[in-house]
Amino acid sequence: MKRIALIALMIVAGTVAAHSQTKQSLPEEIYVEGGKNHVQGIAYDSAAGNMYFSFTTSFIKTDMNGKVIGSIDRIQGHLGAMTFNPSDRKVYASLECKDDVIGAGLSSFAKGKSMFYIAIIDVDKVTETGMDSENNDAFKIVCVREATRDYHITGFADKDYEHFYGCSGIDGVTIAPKLGKKGGKNYLYVAYGIYGDIYRNDNNHQVLLRYDIGKLNEYAGKVKFGDFYGEGPAKPLSKYFAYTGNTNWGVQNLAYDAETGKMFMAVYKGRKSIFKNYDMFVFDVAAKPVKRSLAGVLYDKTKHEVIGSQDKPVEGFYFKYGATGICPVGNGLFYFAEPGKNAETGRQYSRTHLYRWTGNFEKPFERL
Repeated sequence: MKRIALIALMIVAGTVAAHSQTKQSLPEEIYVEGGKNHVQGIAYDSAAGNMYFSFTTSFIKTDMNGKVIGSIDRIQGHLGAMTFNPSDRKVYASLECKDDVIGAGLSSFAKGKSMFYIAIIDVDKVTETGMDSENNDAFKIVCVREATRDYHITGFADKDYEHFYGCSGIDGVTIAPKLGKKGGKNYLYVAYGIYGDIYRNDNNHQVLLRYDIGKLNEYAGKVKFGDFYGEGPAKPLSKYFAYTGNTNWGVQNLAYDAETGKMFMAVYKGRKSIFKNYDMFVFDVAAKPVKRSLAGVLYDKTKHEVIGSQDKPVEGFYFKYGATGICPVGNGLFYFAEPGKNAETGRQYSRTHLYRWTGNFEKPFERL
């Protein structure tokens, strides 16, 4: 009996020590400066002890003290949210080349034409600062044809509407199991940007596309400046709709936390007064989506896989950070990118702080 008690005590002590070690080994703040554009996304590489940052037109690789050890500085378009896949040691990030207010000054070649991509960044090949994205094995792209198609659809719903479901492009990305499953194979999820027009009723869902990671890589090609690369899967494996209500620009950052099994969707809060307009929405990945028609989308009668409903929207809460970077790092801990501008250098920065998930929607995260 004493031996059993001793073993149990050792297990508990080991668990506490492991948790304490994780907390101690992760810095509570990582400061990194980019350029003139604000931070868009972050990712953590535990094996190499690196952090990765998207600053809209640049990709930055640092150590855990914020020292820059590599960068890709000339990126054509708007590099957004990102996620790291430890299985193939690549970062997957959203990349928009489009002719609208978001693309202004970033995608001049896209005049009159817009396309959306997943950038696939081989982080082990990012070995120096100031690397170029053009014709570089470290930086490849795959076209997200589904989002590109929905973005370009016009003149429907008996009105001069543009953009199916209010699609403005793509932004949030993460890696997670198939929705409705607990564990199993991981896939890449890509979330739509959604225009926040308060006079439309078809833009109250967040749209998530699911892709096979290996298949995406088969389509990947190098960047050639001034050209559109059109290779990519014709369709996603799944297309999910999460009923949240109105947002401004849809899911800015998407993050799956394996420990809790939850999917976090960080947004710029909406402006429709009938909704709570949260900063972040969360749902259980293991919960099976329901086949149903899309509320408010009169031009699409197809039954889709839907999370939440008009009667019971996806749960959410108010939290200041997440839209410019959220990254679960294990043991209930998360990094959040907190953006700002250095008054002396004029450069945008990210103060990336470590937080603990509380599970209390009144105060969901506490800074360490």
